[in-house]
Amino acid sequence: MLKKTIAVLALTLGLAAPSLADDLTLGVTTTGVPFTFIDTSSQAPTGAMVDLANAIAEDNGMTAKFELTAFSALIPALTTHKIDLISAGMFASDKRKEVVDFSTGVYTYGDAMFVSADDATDYTVEDIKGEAVGAQVGTVFADKLNELGIFGDVKLYDNLSDIMRDVKLGRIKAGFGDKPIVAYQIAQNPSFGVRLVDGYKPMSEGTVALAVAKDNPELLEKVNASLAKLKDSGELEKIFAKYGL
Repeated sequence: MLKKTIAVLALTLGLAAPSLADDLTLGVTTTGVPFTFIDTSSQAPTGAMVDLANAIAEDNGMTAKFELTAFSALIPALTTHKIDLISAGMFASDKRKEVVDFSTGVYTYGDAMFVSADDATDYTVEDIKGEAVGAQVGTVFADKLNELGIFGDVKLYDNLSDIMRDVKLGRIKAGFGDKPIVAYQIAQNPSFGVRLVDGYKPMSEGTVALAVAKDNPELLEKVNASLAKLKDSGELEKIFAKYGL
């Protein structure tokens, strides 16, 4: 009788499903190599931000549950509480800060310039004035290249691999893209025949951070505390190094 009474009380007080509190639901996108993507062998989410999310969840005694979400739908999913946290290659921009709260920054990067692997010169942007260059359509980098107004042509591409192909074939002098993504693709595919230009100064930079709903300050505090531990222990650096970042 006593056991039955306790069970009823637990249900009444909402204590019957503690597993819900033990889960941390994270929104990730499959197109953010090497931050978040799908491992083709296991069909599971992987990447630096996935590993980081797992480490944060573990530090708080929770289990990370990943929801594959289009990048543009990540913030709406967070603000409607379909997910608890965004762990993707998302910049903590001022515009986004109006809608969600961000953790302390975990990785800062800008654009990279890449040229043919046979070209040993480390160019600056001014050095390739008048040349044809390439960038992905719709990116900040493409806009900035056009704003400079110093190139013979700024060709727009749907993906990085096409830019790399044209750089290798000499159709364009150089390509531009997100440095960590370019670096990862070059490392994974030497056959692309391109290399990063050493010493190149990015046209712009942003800082990646995890996003939390504005009405969930407790979770933000936990995330920041875990990040501080991971930074102090060197584990944060190891996580990103694993993916060539």
